[in-house]
Amino acid sequence: MGGFLTNTVIILAFVVLLGYLNEKVTKFTYEISLLLFSVLTGGVLLFFGMLFGEASSVKKVLEQVQVFHLESFLMEGVLCFMLFAGSCHMRLQDFGKHARTISILAVGATFLGAVFYGGLFYAAGRLLGLDIPLPVCLLFGSITAPTDPIAATSILKKFHLPSGVGFIMEGESLLNDGVGVALFVCFSGLVTAQKSGGFFLIMAKELCGAVAVGAAVTAVCFPVFCTTADENRQIFTSLLAVSLAYVLCERFGFSGAIASVVCGVLFSTLREREAKKGRPLTLEQFDHFWGILDTLLNSALYVMLGLSFLHILQMPHVLLLSAVAIAANLLARSGSLGISTLFMGTLPDGYDRSSFVKLLTWGGLRGGLSAALAMQTQGMLMPEVYYIVMGGTYAIIFFTTVVQGMTMQKVYQRIEKNLQGER
Repeated sequence: MGGFLTNTVIILAFVVLLGYLNEKVTKFTYEISLLLFSVLTGGVLLFFGMLFGEASSVKKVLEQVQVFHLESFLMEGVLCFMLFAGSCHMRLQDFGKHARTISILAVGATFLGAVFYGGLFYAAGRLLGLDIPLPVCLLFGSITAPTDPIAATSILKKFHLPSGVGFIMEGESLLNDGVGVALFVCFSGLVTAQKSGGFFLIMAKELCGAVAVGAAVTAVCFPVFCTTADENRQIFTSLLAVSLAYVLCERFGFSGAIASVVCGVLFSTLREREAKKGRPLTLEQFDHFWGILDTLLNSALYVMLGLSFLHILQMPHVLLLSAVAIAANLLARSGSLGISTLFMGTLPDGYDRSSFVKLLTWGGLRGGLSAALAMQTQGMLMPEVYYIVMGGTYAIIFFTTVVQGMTMQKVYQRIEKNLQGER
């Protein structure tokens, strides 16, 4: 109990103080500021600890927070609530409008991105004299390929992207983590020489099972949600629905993340249907609760990610390999999108393929999901290879969140300016 409360106090102190500093001084995007300043603060604390001979105690505290089991915190704790909060404002009919594009991006682009990244990193490793097997590089690709739903919903929506393109980017990020997990399972089977089943078999199981569980749980819980007069009970029912769907999927080997998104989208769709029937639900408290919970969990996650960046210091040739990982990620993302757009037909909001690829490449942020998957490789990789995977993953998360996140608005404005000139 003491360790949990201590870690909670440390994380909340970072959330409050760094958020206040950003509000009054730097005025960056909130999540970006938490990640950036957590990295800097952790580095400064460690430096002064070493300078004044307190390195061991400072390092011990930082490591305790770092291993506040980010993987368990996200994958076995709060991911379902974050995904529900991000998707409970999206309607099923909106997904229907862009079903083809989102499906191609979530499945095709993620698969190609993982393969391209694995091939690029394998080639770079050979040039640098690193003996990293191709299956390990492909596993690395499955970790970095899916765009992060938390980063997308919390950062990209602040830039007022066109409705069609913005919805596609958000929808892709909400669904492609299930594809990333399926790829991770397949490639980890190659690494450990264990049978994991084919990608399409795993994907079908994860996707179909998740949709069925999400729909079934919603069918049971939503009647209570829409007929109760107690707003607190509405909130409790939504919490029960998403957590139950996630637990059931984890139990049966389906994608709990996709089930959480299904619950959120169905709740939003059914709420609107009730309103059209003349039975509007009073949901100000519901929306307020999920907004606060989403902000709190996102804040804690970004602080934990920032403090965990000290793992990069354990990676050999940190700067060079980080640069290789970042470059391979951009090339793989761009290449996978370029091929995927060939099968999409007409793109929304008047975008041509070149502009669409540029926007989604620079808007392909990575976050806690990639870090959690990277942490799962600890038991299956040699320590030196594990540190390379962890270091490269964190370098990509930092670059995409801070550098791409901070410049996303300018990139978008430049693309829009070029499109207007062509029209």
